[in-house]
Amino acid sequence: MPPDLWSLYELMLRSRLFEEAIAQLWHDGLISGEMHMGTGEEAIIAGVVDHLVDGDALALDHRGSAAMLMRGVDPILILRELLGFPDGLCAGDGGHMHLFSKDHLAAASGIVGATGPAAAGFGLAAQQLRPGTVAVAFFGEGTMNQGMLMEALNLAKTWNLPVVFICKDDDWSISTKSTQATGTGIAERAGGFGIHTEQVDGRYVSQVWEAANHAIERARSNHGPTFLHAYCAHLEGHFLGLKLIRIVRDPVREMPEVAIPLTKSLLDIHGASIRERLTGLKIVLGGFMAVMRDQRQMPKNDPLPLARANLISEPARLEKLEDQVMQEVRDAIQAALSEVVA
Repeated sequence: MPPDLWSLYELMLRSRLFEEAIAQLWHDGLISGEMHMGTGEEAIIAGVVDHLVDGDALALDHRGSAAMLMRGVDPILILRELLGFPDGLCAGDGGHMHLFSKDHLAAASGIVGATGPAAAGFGLAAQQLRPGTVAVAFFGEGTMNQGMLMEALNLAKTWNLPVVFICKDDDWSISTKSTQATGTGIAERAGGFGIHTEQVDGRYVSQVWEAANHAIERARSNHGPTFLHAYCAHLEGHFLGLKLIRIVRDPVREMPEVAIPLTKSLLDIHGASIRERLTGLKIVLGGFMAVMRDQRQMPKNDPLPLARANLISEPARLEKLEDQVMQEVRDAIQAALSEVVA
């Protein structure tokens, strides 16, 4: 049976609009601390979560809001949590990196690599207590350098656990190109444990859906874990407010905050030699140029319009769906902010 592209697009659109609203709340100063967005990952998350049923479990990383929303967690509870209110999803104590919903068997952690052991635990519980259910772990490619994830992959294979490991690879580990920090192929590492692996273009929700369908059915049928390596682009970089991306988007406004201190340090008669300063300046400018050439900023890497393109043959239905989802998100934001406004 083929994927329902309308349903998948609805999940993706709701997530995108929801996270854009969160970003605005963060920029307005109503949400404190760092904010890691899942914008750009929607096709991966929707393509996997669409297969989950009651009893399946989710181990999420520090970008857990989108998966929680798609899994059916109340958006108002998520928003109240991010705003720090005691009636939030986790009583206002978890914030966006540590969301937890017992009813949905979903837990997020800001500890890089923690989704591996959590999913292995979920998978063991599924195997022993709820045969036929599965556990899913989401994490970035930088996590492949964490020992506890390697141990979780080994354990999942050794015990034949019903776990699907989803690696969301955007080729950046915070501000370092992942190819400069990882010594070998990511899928090959998982394959080294004897785990079945598949690679997929995470920009296309139908491709992810097909791969996830195969992986989850393998897990439900007691055929053990699968590792999905999905390519994507984090449209906001590692976190909201990333300076290099802000400079690329608005150089006139943002560049002086960097250029003036750099110029002063370069011309200062004290401190390092001119050669050392020029070396440092070259590194900084190299970082700017890397971001300007970064594939993440190209429209072709946004999964939402790629999914929408499959539906434009029915414009009236598409407009109705988009208006409905937009209104739902607006209502959730208004309800979550009611006490703030008051």
